[in-house]
Amino acid sequence: MLKSTLQALLLTFSMALITPALAAGNAEAPKDVKAETRKEVKTPVPAGADKSDEDAGAQVSINSATAQELAERMKGVGLKKAESIVSYREKYGPFSQLDQLTEVPGLGKALVERNLTRIKL
Repeated sequence: MLKSTLQALLLTFSMALITPALAAGNAEAPKDVKAETRKEVKTPVPAGADKSDEDAGAQVSINSATAQELAERMKGVGLKKAESIVSYREKYGPFSQLDQLTEVPGLGKALVERNLTRIKL
């Protein structure tokens, strides 16, 4: 009980000190200390890891490219998925539509749609 009484008195006392300053408009807005001390940190990106539209270059053919070429040019596709594309192509023949890539195990619709500007038949 004594503890809760002391907490209530402390809260009342601090409110009594703060309220007049706020009412008079003399109080400063709290500063965002983190924003002032925050520094922009740039993480180094391994060569070939940034697969933006500008770096993608020419489109890659899903019917003739090697797994390495597919991995380099397709966003979100590493060597394992690229090897799956080549393996599927060798087993079932060339792709007749780009969206057939969704039939390759490990490749979903979102991944294929993200790469439509990077691939061709």
